[in-house]
Amino acid sequence: MSNRQKTVFISADHGLAIIYFLQSDVVKTLVEKGARVVVLTDDGLVEQIKERFGMPGMIVEGLRFKECQKFATEVSPSLQYWANFVRRVGTSNRINTEAMDSHIKQVETEAIGMERLRVMLARGFITLLRNSKAARQSLVRWQMRFTPGIYDELFEKYQPDLVVSATYGWRNDRYLLRESVKRGIKTGAVIVGWDNPSSYGIPAAPLDFVTCWSEIQKQELVDGSDWDPARVNISGIPSYDGYFSKEWLIPRDEYYKMHNLDPKRKLITYASSFITFAPNYLNIEALAKLVAEDQLTEPCQLLIRLHPNHFMDEPLYKDEGDRARALARSLPNVHVVEPVALGGDLGYYSGEDMPEKTSMMAYSDVFTTVYSTMCVETAIHERPIVGVCIDTPGGWNKAHKFSLKLSKIGDWPTHQRFRQAGAGRVAFNAAQLKQHLNTYLADPSLDADKRSKFINDEITFTDGSAGRRTGEYLFTLL
Repeated sequence: MSNRQKTVFISADHGLAIIYFLQSDVVKTLVEKGARVVVLTDDGLVEQIKERFGMPGMIVEGLRFKECQKFATEVSPSLQYWANFVRRVGTSNRINTEAMDSHIKQVETEAIGMERLRVMLARGFITLLRNSKAARQSLVRWQMRFTPGIYDELFEKYQPDLVVSATYGWRNDRYLLRESVKRGIKTGAVIVGWDNPSSYGIPAAPLDFVTCWSEIQKQELVDGSDWDPARVNISGIPSYDGYFSKEWLIPRDEYYKMHNLDPKRKLITYASSFITFAPNYLNIEALAKLVAEDQLTEPCQLLIRLHPNHFMDEPLYKDEGDRARALARSLPNVHVVEPVALGGDLGYYSGEDMPEKTSMMAYSDVFTTVYSTMCVETAIHERPIVGVCIDTPGGWNKAHKFSLKLSKIGDWPTHQRFRQAGAGRVAFNAAQLKQHLNTYLADPSLDADKRSKFINDEITFTDGSAGRRTGEYLFTLL
């Protein structure tokens, strides 16, 4: 029997993946059990990741994003694009497909010229995929032809025994996963996001395993994406372990000073969300007026968290962020907080501001958002939650720019579960918003039992053990 040290490749190609793997006990557990872990991340952040998270037994390498992009744009680019599109939304219709259906409508609306014909053709393939397991499996096998060999050098250098990615192949990680499968290496994914199993359909390659948050997600993976139940593990969500241990919590006095908050006023918080599909500004404006004009039953202040997409190269989103900042400058007791970017291509979904997010939720007298994943996170912090869904007439009001009414998105899978759980209230206009805020200000304990059941159902393990459990599961695969 060989005594060669087992090696694990981990693809952390997104800020949320950095949190999942490196700001939890996942990698730590693997290393402590004797595995060698090679973390693959944004090429421009290799040294920064080493400095911040480095430990004996862990190596950091680049993900070759430029080579991935070159292959995507030079080798049958149109075929790759449309194949990835139908794969993303071609899940079985045995699950709630509302989120994917909205993405299809978005692509249709934003298509120009010949792309409109391609969307029509794609719809035919999607209908087939939605109704045929054989068709879905055939697509997985067919897409294996797009395996460029970008990672040959890394595979030869480290000889990994296991390859793990933060998705099952709906970003550039699809090339790494396919190459790993072709080499006969045990290959799979972890579920980093709450909505991932209901928003992204078919794997990029015939994968061996996936580990997810809950029985709910497992059922979505089995019924929607044809995963063998025996290959779907439930180990919770490691990214949230720090919430339970309170390791990221900033002392209240210090946090209030950071944002010039008044300790004598109740704190209403708003986390921008869903802005790819709909403006948030009317939500923000309604909250700001209620606070600035002291229309609530108690003196309050508002802290607005901008969304990472407010920093994208999209004038509509940037303008909304600027309007929110201007509103805060013009009204009393209204403040803005901006997410922090780790850098590189990982964007503003960064673990750099977990203390900010944690403290914002923990000190909220009422937390508000548009069905954000932060509904789950705030429920962990045992704070009242209001979903704010005030429609903007015409949406983004731009040609070839798709918009959705916030009042119509309650049946997206995660949104539906939040509402059905009764984990919070939903407001569709300023009057309802005022009513819900006053209700929770008067009794913050309302719906506490429902919030507790909600997080138990959605994340399974609430003792801060998900990182260790996930690391131990991955180690068994070696």
